[in-house]
Amino acid sequence: MKKVMLFCVGGLAAIIAIASVGPMLGLVLCAAIMYVAWKQYKQAPSKGLKLFWGATGLIAFFVAVGNVPALLGVAALAVLYVVYKKWQEEDEDFVDVAKEKDPFVNFEKQWNQLKNN
Repeated sequence: MKKVMLFCVGGLAAIIAIASVGPMLGLVLCAAIMYVAWKQYKQAPSKGLKLFWGATGLIAFFVAVGNVPALLGVAALAVLYVVYKKWQEEDEDFVDVAKEKDPFVNFEKQWNQLKNN
């Protein structure tokens, strides 16, 4: 039952992640543009270039804010990672039962001895 639930949650997270690929790429691209704009703004020798790089960074920021659905995609990827890790874990309940001595093993041995006599 646990595996079925993990499969359902993982499937839903995968669908959300796939649907959010576009906004995630847009967010990454805008973040890269903002980084370059910031670095160039700090190194610009003239006010005209500073104005250009400042405007470029500001425009990239507003476009990045428009890609807010990318955060859902990032969260879905995190959920997929957690589901993958949980799926790889062994079920401890079954391992513990296997380690314990089965009380019916002794009974079956004695029953077979009675049947053979």
